[in-house]
Amino acid sequence: MKFRIYIFSCIIGFFSSCILIPFQEKETNDDLLLAAIGILANRSDWVWDLPPGFPVPNVPSDNPMTKAKVELGRHLFNEKLLSGDETMSCGSCHTQSLAFADGKDFPKGITNVAHPRNSQHLSNVAYLPRLTWSNPRMSSLELQARAPMFGESPVELGLSSNAFLDKLKSKSLYQTLFTNAFGNADSAVTEQNVRFALASFQRSLISGNSRYDQYAFRNNKSALNSSEIRGLNLFNGEVAECFHCHGGFNFTDTSFHGGSNEEFFYHSNGIHDDAYYAGQPSNKRGLYDLTGIASDTGKFRAPSLRNIGVTYPYMHDGSFMCDDANNPDTLAGAGKTKTDCARDALTKVVDHYRSGGQNHSAKDSTLIRNFTISDSQRDDMVNFLLSLTDEEFLTNPKFASPF
Repeated sequence: MKFRIYIFSCIIGFFSSCILIPFQEKETNDDLLLAAIGILANRSDWVWDLPPGFPVPNVPSDNPMTKAKVELGRHLFNEKLLSGDETMSCGSCHTQSLAFADGKDFPKGITNVAHPRNSQHLSNVAYLPRLTWSNPRMSSLELQARAPMFGESPVELGLSSNAFLDKLKSKSLYQTLFTNAFGNADSAVTEQNVRFALASFQRSLISGNSRYDQYAFRNNKSALNSSEIRGLNLFNGEVAECFHCHGGFNFTDTSFHGGSNEEFFYHSNGIHDDAYYAGQPSNKRGLYDLTGIASDTGKFRAPSLRNIGVTYPYMHDGSFMCDDANNPDTLAGAGKTKTDCARDALTKVVDHYRSGGQNHSAKDSTLIRNFTISDSQRDDMVNFLLSLTDEEFLTNPKFASPF
C-alpha cells in the first residue's frame, strides 16, 4: 500500500510540475509522466491462481506478469498480422481444444513447407526451463518466440522485417492494448514487447484440473476408477518406471521445481535405430544437430504428459498415431473420436516401451528396457494416461481467441 501511495504521489507531482513549469520544459516532463505510467503498467498485478501441488512459475525479472500484458498477448497469439502473408498466427499451430498443439505429425508454415518436428502442446509451458524438442539454447519464451516469427529454416510465420509493427500501430485495438500493457502505444509497439506479451500469455496457460489432479490433490478419491488407479500405480512403480522421464507435477523431467532448481534432460527412447538417423537430414537428428556429438543422436526432450489425451500424434515426429487415420482430418470418416484416437496411439506407445524399443546406440538402456506387463495392465496404464486430460483447460474462455 505504501508503494502504491508513493507512485500515486509521484504522478500527482508530475501533473503539478506540468502546470507550474515554463512551456519549453513541458515536453521533458511529459516524457517523465509517460515513464511513470510505464512503471505502473509494468508493475505486476498478476495473482497466480495455481492448482494444488503447483509451485509458482519462474518469471524473468525484466518481463513481470501483468493482466494487461497477458490480455495483449492473448490477442497477439491469435493475430494473423504476425505472419508474413497475414494467413497464420501462433494459434494456427497451437489450438486450445488440443491443449495448444495441432494434432499433426508435421505442421506447415505460410510457405507450406513441413516443419521437421511436430507442434508441442503449451500446457504449463511456464514451468519448462528449456523449450522445443531438442534445442537447449531455447531457455525462455521471450527468446523462443523469435524462431516461429522470423525463422527461415523452416519458415513458420515468415516475418522478414518489423513492418508488422506499423500494421499493429494502425489498429485502435492495439493502441489501447499496448498502452494498457506498456504505458504508451506510440513507443511501446516494439518487437521485444510483442515477444514479452506473447510470453506472458503463454505463462498463463496453467493446466491442473484433470481427473488425476482431482484424485491426487483435491481429495476426490472417486475421480479415478479402479483401472485408472492400477495404471497410476504401474506408471509410478518399479516395473514400468515411467516416472523417471515423466515425473513430478508436470509429468516431465524437464521442469522448474521452485527456487533455483531446474532440470532438463534429453533422451533417445529407441523409436528409431542407428540406420534411420544416418539417413536423416541435419534438422532431424535431435540434440546432435546442435552439438555434433554422436552420442546425442536421436535425443529429444521428454514432453509433459499433461493433456496427453488430445496431443497425439506422439513423439517428435508423430510416430504413433491412431489406427485407420493419418491425420485428425480423417477421424470423422474413420469413425474415430478424439478419445478413440488417443487410446489407439497410446496403446502403441506403451507397447513400444514394454518391448524395449529399437536398438539404438544412444539409447539409455537403464531407462528404455523391456518389461513384462499383461495387455490388461497395458490398458490400465492407457486409461490412467487419459485421465491426465484437463477438460476445463481445453475450453476455458480466458485462454480462447478473442477474434
